[in-house]
Amino acid sequence: MVENGVGKAERAGGAGHGLEEERLERTRTGGIWVSAVIAVVVLVFVLVFIVQNFESVTVRFLWTAGSLPLGVAMIFAVLAGALLIALVGTARILQLRRSAKHRLRKPE
Repeated sequence: MVENGVGKAERAGGAGHGLEEERLERTRTGGIWVSAVIAVVVLVFVLVFIVQNFESVTVRFLWTAGSLPLGVAMIFAVLAGALLIALVGTARILQLRRSAKHRLRKPE
């Protein structure tokens, strides 16, 4: 049986004595490092996508029309969708904060 990362043999001075592993705590810097590595990998995939889809297409939006590479047009569409979701999420967060402040002020 292992308790708190230490087995019975290690507590009793058995063969595992002195070989205890120290667990390092996760830090913000480590989290930022992992996020940066993931972002670089995603960026590489996006760049490969754009380069592979470089044929020109005509894009029409409302009363305008323009020609640009297919990959770039799709990236713009994804960014527009992400912006829309971010706006809706921000509105919901603000609504929840206002509700929480109102509940804290109101004595029961």
